[in-house]
Amino acid sequence: MRYEVRKESFDSLAALWRNARSGLAWDCIFVLPGWLKAWWQVFGAGSKPHILSVWDAGKLIGIAPLKCNSNEASIIGSANVCDWLDFVIAPGMEADFLAVLMQHLKSDGVTSLDLAPVLHDSTVWCHLPAEVAQNCSCRVVMDKEDVLLDMDLPASWDVYLDSLPAKQRRELRRKISNMENAGSMDYRVYHTSDAVDVLLDLFDKNKSEKAAFMTPQMSSFFRALADSMAGAGLLNIGVLTLDEVPVAVVMCFAYDGCEYLYNSAYDGAHGHLSVGFLSKIMCIKDSIEKG
Repeated sequence: MRYEVRKESFDSLAALWRNARSGLAWDCIFVLPGWLKAWWQVFGAGSKPHILSVWDAGKLIGIAPLKCNSNEASIIGSANVCDWLDFVIAPGMEADFLAVLMQHLKSDGVTSLDLAPVLHDSTVWCHLPAEVAQNCSCRVVMDKEDVLLDMDLPASWDVYLDSLPAKQRRELRRKISNMENAGSMDYRVYHTSDAVDVLLDLFDKNKSEKAAFMTPQMSSFFRALADSMAGAGLLNIGVLTLDEVPVAVVMCFAYDGCEYLYNSAYDGAHGHLSVGFLSKIMCIKDSIEKG
C-alpha cells in the first residue's frame, strides 16, 4: 500500500501546521497544535498521545490528533473546554484517510473510538459513518449533544442595529445609555496572554457557577491556552471598564475569518448595569468594525 502512517509529537504537529497548513482543511480551532498542547499539559494525565499523520507518496493527506487510554482512542480535548473536535484532512481525501486510519487503529489494538463532540458538518460526522459501514464491522452511535450558535456579521454597526427587532434595539440602546450614565465606559482588546488575569480575577469575584467552574486546574489551562493562542497571534481579550475599572471581559480567538467568543466573566457588583451582556455586544461591535 502506498500510504504511510507516522506518529507525531506536539512539536512536529506545530511544524506541520506552519508548513503544510494550506494543503489541509484545518478548520477546527480546537485542534490547532497550540490548543492541543495546552490541553495536554493540564488534562493529559492518564492517557497517552497518539497523534497520527497519513501520507500518500510523501504528501500529507490528514492528521488524527488522538489520545489513547487502554484500548479506547479519542480526539485530544474534552467537551468542557472544546466546543467541537475533528480530524484534519486534505479536501477530497477523506475516504482514503479514514480507511487507512481505521485499519491502523485496529492493528494497534484500538477497539473503541470516541470522537465527541463534533459538528453536524464536520469531517468525522460526514465521512466516518460511511467508511465504517463500508469497510469495518463496527457499531456507530451518534447522538445530539448540544447546540452551537453562530452569526454572519454585517458590514457596519448601524446595519447590525437595524437588523434587530425594534424592541431589542431600544433595549440595547437603553443598556448602553445606562452604562454611560454610570461613569466613563470603555472597551479595549488586548492580544497578550497576561490579559487573561483580568478574566480570572472576575471569575473569582463572581460567586456563581462560573466561579465553581474556574478551579485551579482550569485556571492553569486558561493561562496555558492564552500563552499558546497569543503566540499564534489569535488571542483577543476584550475588557469592558467603568471609570477605568474592569467590570466584564470576553476571551476570544480570531481564526480563519471568524471571531470565536470562547468565555466571559463579569463583576457581579455591576450586574445591574448588564455589564456581562454589554461586553459581548462590544465584542460584536469591535469585530464588525475590524471587518
